[in-house]
Amino acid sequence: MAQDKKRPPETDPAVEPLTEAGIELEEFEEFIEAEELDALRAERDELRDRFMRALADAENSRKRAERDRREAEQYGGTRLARDLLPVYDNLKRALDAASDDTRSQAAALIEGVELTLRELTNVMSKHGVKAIAPAIGEVFDPQLHQAMFEAPLPGTKAGQIIQVMSEGFLLHDRLLRPAQVGVSSNTQG
Repeated sequence: MAQDKKRPPETDPAVEPLTEAGIELEEFEEFIEAEELDALRAERDELRDRFMRALADAENSRKRAERDRREAEQYGGTRLARDLLPVYDNLKRALDAASDDTRSQAAALIEGVELTLRELTNVMSKHGVKAIAPAIGEVFDPQLHQAMFEAPLPGTKAGQIIQVMSEGFLLHDRLLRPAQVGVSSNTQG
């Protein structure tokens, strides 16, 4: 049996002096060419910049997702709310059409319609639907009202509401339907 002679492991000649002497970073940089060092610093700066941009993008995505979630929660029922508005209108018209004579003859029916309208109003307000009920004499607001006609009416100023055909509705702060109104076109007060 031949005796195995221990051979030292082969090492990189550039690293060997560093490990043996325990050289500092400044001395190590002397072994690297200045161009390589500049390239490494540029790459480091580029990677740091890309990392910071990725962090900013992630934060923006998180904020956008949170905003979208809130809006979906708040305004997700818009279509359903719009579809319920004709039901509200019809119940209200039924009550408005009932004369005093009809009210006395069908008191239970009228009371049922009133209770149904009240419950519908409560449910809608619970979900952020508010009625826009302009009063006669208020100033026309194109953000909330839809002018169905203009007519001169003595004793009114131009732009005042002279008739309300139907109420409008807001869902939180968004307009579901504008109030339909008649507007005075008088040029004199």
